[in-house]
Amino acid sequence: MRLIAVGRMKDGAERDLFRRYAERLTPRLDLVEVPEGRGAVAEVKRREGQSLLAALPDRAFVVAMDEGGHSHDSLAFAQRVERWLGLSRPLCFLIGGAEGLDGPVLSRADDTLSLGPMTWPHMLVRGLLAEQLYRARAIATGHPYHRAGRPG
Repeated sequence: MRLIAVGRMKDGAERDLFRRYAERLTPRLDLVEVPEGRGAVAEVKRREGQSLLAALPDRAFVVAMDEGGHSHDSLAFAQRVERWLGLSRPLCFLIGGAEGLDGPVLSRADDTLSLGPMTWPHMLVRGLLAEQLYRARAIATGHPYHRAGRPG
């Protein structure tokens, strides 16, 4: 799996969170960082979008992280991840910069994913996504990491 994201993550809590889960994942989640765009909003989105698309491997199955994307509970997300991994195509997640994803990126996406209706800093989304992928794989393999019960 590959996460292609705009911007460079500095050392600190966000990087630590991402690494904690990405390095434990099977298949591993590799991070590819593309430069942040500069200029007017439309130009920034265009440049970042071009960089994201250029970083995709051939035949990639693309999941764009977008506030308007599909939102799932953990069990449904686990099923979706297993389906995506079963496609025998490189699975790539895209995270845009502060201005969001450009139209051509969303058009190229095979699916979209939202972490809910709240807005999250794009550097934090990396760690949140890595954790949810780790949880999804734990659910799929029967690992006890995920606890489905709610206090009652």
